[in-house]
Amino acid sequence: MNAATSIARVADVDWVRVGMIDDIPRQGARCVKTDGATIAVFRTEDDRIFAMEDRCPHRGGPLSQGIVHGNCVTCPLHSWVLSLETGLAQGADEGSVPTYPVRLEDGAIHLQLQNPA
Repeated sequence: MNAATSIARVADVDWVRVGMIDDIPRQGARCVKTDGATIAVFRTEDDRIFAMEDRCPHRGGPLSQGIVHGNCVTCPLHSWVLSLETGLAQGADEGSVPTYPVRLEDGAIHLQLQNPA
């Protein structure tokens, strides 16, 4: 997976392989570009993988450039904290970002792209 990997949707495939877990540093992210959105794929300190649209609901900041801590990411623009699990803003902030199902098989990361949560 490069810094921004481009993929196209395949109509009859629900899950798309986008890279390997070792392509993403712990507490880091990489981007996957689809025909409809840029998706940030995050790796936590304990090697859990999450995926969400790479756009903060506040002002559109690039979440992939934010700080990953626990199950959250902090937007680099205005410090909004979003849950990697649900996409919901935390604390007093309100808003959400679409999340995508992720599957990890033998170190390979697969995203389900048809229906973001």
